[in-house]
Amino acid sequence: MTQTKFSRSGADFLYRRSNAEDLFTPEEFSAEHTMIERTAQQFIEKEVEPHRQSIEHQDFDRVVSLLKKAGELGLLGHSIPEKYGGLGLDKISKGIVGEVVGRTSSYGVAHSNHTCIATLPITHFGSHEQKEKYLPKLASGEYLGAYCLTEPGAGSDALASQTTAVLSQDGTHYLLNGTKLYITNAVFSDTFIIYAKVDGKHFSAFIVERNFPGLSLGPEEKKMGIKGSSTRSVILEDCQVPVENLLGDVGKGHVIALNVLNLGRFNLGSACTGGAKQGLKLALDHTNERKQFGRTIAEFTATQEKVARMMARIYASESLQYRTASLIEEAMNGLYDETDHRTVGNQMMEYAVECAICKVFGSETLDAVVDESLQLHGGAGFIQEYPIEQMYRDSRINRIFEGTNEVNRMLIPGNLFKKAMKGHIPLEELIEKARKELLEEKHHHDEEAAIQSIRNVFLFCAGVAYQKHGEQLMDNQETLMKLANMAIMLYAAESAVLRAMKDQKDDGLKKQLARTFLEEALLSIESSARMLLSILDKADKQKAIQLIFKELSVYEFDPSLQRNREIAKHAFNKLRYDV
Repeated sequence: MTQTKFSRSGADFLYRRSNAEDLFTPEEFSAEHTMIERTAQQFIEKEVEPHRQSIEHQDFDRVVSLLKKAGELGLLGHSIPEKYGGLGLDKISKGIVGEVVGRTSSYGVAHSNHTCIATLPITHFGSHEQKEKYLPKLASGEYLGAYCLTEPGAGSDALASQTTAVLSQDGTHYLLNGTKLYITNAVFSDTFIIYAKVDGKHFSAFIVERNFPGLSLGPEEKKMGIKGSSTRSVILEDCQVPVENLLGDVGKGHVIALNVLNLGRFNLGSACTGGAKQGLKLALDHTNERKQFGRTIAEFTATQEKVARMMARIYASESLQYRTASLIEEAMNGLYDETDHRTVGNQMMEYAVECAICKVFGSETLDAVVDESLQLHGGAGFIQEYPIEQMYRDSRINRIFEGTNEVNRMLIPGNLFKKAMKGHIPLEELIEKARKELLEEKHHHDEEAAIQSIRNVFLFCAGVAYQKHGEQLMDNQETLMKLANMAIMLYAAESAVLRAMKDQKDDGLKKQLARTFLEEALLSIESSARMLLSILDKADKQKAIQLIFKELSVYEFDPSLQRNREIAKHAFNKLRYDV
């Protein structure tokens, strides 16, 4: 059994200061990282983007051919061990590829679904025989995969599954019955990771092949966006699955499902970051060419402020993605050969909070960017001829994929309180320390001090919430959501600030981006805190709000108006996100 000692505990950014040296940043990409990034970019530019319209019109044969080409280039096998036909690359490489393909919307959905949640269950929980049989084909693209969890009565509550699996009388196979909904890649997949309850009780996972008797597909769903990715129901009617295709142990399917989704959330954050960069580029290109009142739209300072804020938000998203990639790599390095599924599950779960933040912050960043980009396109943004129209529709699904953003928000503070109740962290002591620091007079008003103030406000509010609701806190979802908002902004702002501090070659741009985002974070934190503190009586509420306002209002950096104009000038000079 592998024992891993983590340099950082999952979610400890909520109560422990971080140092710039603790973070991995894009500035530290190795030659191997740069090579896989270049390979992915060339593939997308030369092979995928010229076929955007045919993919949008559901030319699934084209999607399949592109996936197979990606397999030939190693872009499907980055997270599969070399001995099973993959490249065995680290999670930073996984994030890089996910980001690059993420800008393609529909194709990116098919690609990422295959390489992540459709393949990783076998990679990390399959038997040696299962890995030998399936992984080389999944790595090459000979087989394409799908992941089947959602049902008519089981969405975010995956364990409410009604699909059943009953062992045949001769003990050679299981008979699966049920329906899985909204299955990505369904029409062209060769393997399906399907969850079912053995004897209607024991939640378990199975590897099901397309040609197994009893498996059929429903019609293609008519979707608002990501039309170029296949989405169908998978229908199981006494589907015959050989016993050797049980994945993991009977009754342990939740270990696979919940932990693989953590990596899916991280991967989705990468894809959304890549999509946001593409959305920004479309805005820069259009506003740099389109003229109104005798000037390009890019020359208007209102446009420049929008661009600067988009740049800063993407910078924060990129920063937290690669910070998280390094953490996941530390947790999972060496797990390819681990046979103890409990160990695998525990290490995959270590950074569940960070993965949830990647998903939430990344998807909401993408939505914010494509919304502003469409706005800057004016009426043209509503016309299908312009790519931003499709991006706007396609982006919306990401706040629902891999567990809704609401469910992921609940996970974030919930994880902290569960650790406290198990005695893993001295939460009461941490809250009291934060309260005392809020009462102290501040002597430093720099970015690092601002991050600590955000952390103290979060802990103070967590203490207020627990004192008010006690053991019923998990039932008070409005309060949990506000704590989650603060935690997300803390992680994003800290990632942005520490990245800027770490880069000794920064010409000032990263510091500008970090400050612009930090200002947004401080306002967001104050707003969330004010709303959360409404659970207090009037007198206590006023005192608490005054304390929070006093703490956060002292931070003033260089004039934001001029700073944001300089950020926008840089963006328009490059005509793309480039830091």
